[in-house]
Amino acid sequence: MELVLGQRLRELQGPLLLTGHTGFKGAWMTFLLEHLGVPLIGYSLPAEKGSLFDRASRIGAIPEVFEDIRDYQNLEKFIDEHKPSTIIHMAAQPLVLESYENPRETFDVNIMGTVNVLDIAFKKDFVKAIIVVTTDKVYRNDNSRRAYVETDPLEGKDPYSASKVGTEAVIAAWQQIAKESGGPSLVSVRAGNVIGGGDFAKNRIIPDIIRGVMTGNPIKIRNPESTRPWQHVLDPCKGYVMTLEMSLTNRNHSNLNFGPKDENLTVREVAQIAKSYFPILELDFDTSSLFQNRESTYLSLDSSLSLEFLNWCPTFTQQEAVQMSFAWWRKAINEKASIFELCLEDVRKSLKDKP
Repeated sequence: MELVLGQRLRELQGPLLLTGHTGFKGAWMTFLLEHLGVPLIGYSLPAEKGSLFDRASRIGAIPEVFEDIRDYQNLEKFIDEHKPSTIIHMAAQPLVLESYENPRETFDVNIMGTVNVLDIAFKKDFVKAIIVVTTDKVYRNDNSRRAYVETDPLEGKDPYSASKVGTEAVIAAWQQIAKESGGPSLVSVRAGNVIGGGDFAKNRIIPDIIRGVMTGNPIKIRNPESTRPWQHVLDPCKGYVMTLEMSLTNRNHSNLNFGPKDENLTVREVAQIAKSYFPILELDFDTSSLFQNRESTYLSLDSSLSLEFLNWCPTFTQQEAVQMSFAWWRKAINEKASIFELCLEDVRKSLKDKP
């Protein structure tokens, strides 16, 4: 009989530890896990003002602590106290342009934060499985318009992607430790350009557009002809849960991709969809080369292995994901809708649940 998503995790003795639960992706993962009935705990920096976590008033919703992932002692204390059976490690500095401003901190958080999680977890016999979230940007990108597979070479040209390549090296080292000395199963999961309601990070197209809607200011759209593998945040989050559950009994794969199946949309196309939801929006398409050396013009992942191994595929097309994101924001801004209910509605859609 086919298992229901989350069933294996619900049957384990300890909760799931989610690091980075106050971030955009972490908040959505929390909504998903709660809906699935999976007990969880959170370890993260405090939420930024205006973030999804902040807007949804999530403080105290789950057992949590607001600490830095680089604080080894506090992290180990929290893990010892709650004894998680599984870990999803999301805590990271996730922004490419921010990494140029603070490269040392980006490397420190993304690499040494992962070292801390794995070093502590491998000492605890109650931890059974770990997944570490990296990015599609770990692949050597020659803008060849080829979808990358898990065995392709890794290379990072900017501080963020280089730090995530370093994270992958850390994961590979602990996977070798597991082979030699035993330990929890460990998988890296690679996705990128997740979108959805509530994202308010700097230098991302949808948050930038929403800030323009809120302020009435024109929005400069950089690299309008670049494409991205746009996907609704819940699609890879479901894949991460499936990976975690499968890794409890199967260690055949060390890395898995999660990306959309359909043709990538351009930045210009995404902005034009936004215009249909917010007609008053003023867009200024910037075709200068200022950012072209900092951001790749084409990114795409081949997720065939996830389909074969997990029977995972995206629920939403790229256009649907973009439309859902702007529809979420329109309801939140114009109708003052409940942020929690908006997120729950999208979770139900992603799981094809009835209201």
